Amino acid sequence: MANKGKRYSKAVDGIDRDKLYSAAEAVKMVKERAVAKFDETIELAMNLGVDPRHADQMVRGVVALPAGTGRDVRVAVFARDAKADEAKEAGADIVGAEELVEKVQKGDIDFDRAIATPDMMPLVGRLGKVLGPRNLMPNPKVGTVTPDVAAAVKAAKGGSVEFRVEKAGIIHAGVGKASFKEDQLLENVKAFIGAVSRAKPSGSKGTYIKRVSVSSTMGPGLKIDVASVSGE
Repeated sequence: MANKGKRYSKAVDGIDRDKLYSAAEAVKMVKERAVAKFDETIELAMNLGVDPRHADQMVRGVVALPAGTGRDVRVAVFARDAKADEAKEAGADIVGAEELVEKVQKGDIDFDRAIATPDMMPLVGRLGKVLGPRNLMPNPKVGTVTPDVAAAVKAAKGGSVEFRVEKAGIIHAGVGKASFKEDQLLENVKAFIGAVSRAKPSGSKGTYIKRVSVSSTMGPGLKIDVASVSGE
C-alpha cells in the first residue's frame, strides 16, 4: 500500500471513520481540513436503498442550493427565434437550434447544463446517446425542458444542481466550496439531502437513505448522521 502524504495524514488526524457526525460537525471538520492550494469542492455522497435498474426505483431531481455552488456553470440552450433571444438575455453561454445539435453530435460539448424548449425536443432527442451518459440530456422532470428558458438559465446559473442515482445506488454532487462559510455549506448540505429525501421513489422498500458522507476534493470523508439533518 502506498504511503499517504503528510498533508493527507494531517487531514485524517482526529477523525473517527466509523463515527456518525452531526451535519454541522462534519461540515466544520471537512472545511478545516481542506487546505489544498486551490479552492476545494465540498462533495456529498449518498448511498440509497434503491435499484435504479427498475423504473419505480429511479431517483432524480433538481435542487436550488441556498448558497449556490461556487462554480461557473456553462449553460447551453436549444431554442429558436424569440426563445433563443430570451436565453441569451438571461445569460446562456451557448444558444442554438439545428447547428447546435450538429455540433453536439460531433462531440463538441462545451457546457455543464443543457436546456431546451419543448418544440426542440424532436431534434434534441437524437442526442440521447451523447448527452445521456453525461447526465446532460434535457428533461421536463428536472425543469430543463421548458418554454420559460430565461428562468431555467437563471436557476442553472444561480446554483441549482441536478442529481441522478447511479447504478450502484449512489448519488454524489458538489455542494459548495471550501471558501464558503460553515453555515452556507451546512444549508447547502441540508437542502441537498432534503431534496433527495423528497424524491424517494414508490418502489423503494426498507431503508431509503443508508449512508451519507461529506468530503473535500483532496480530503477524507466523514459519515453524517442523517437524523441530524432530517429528524428521521
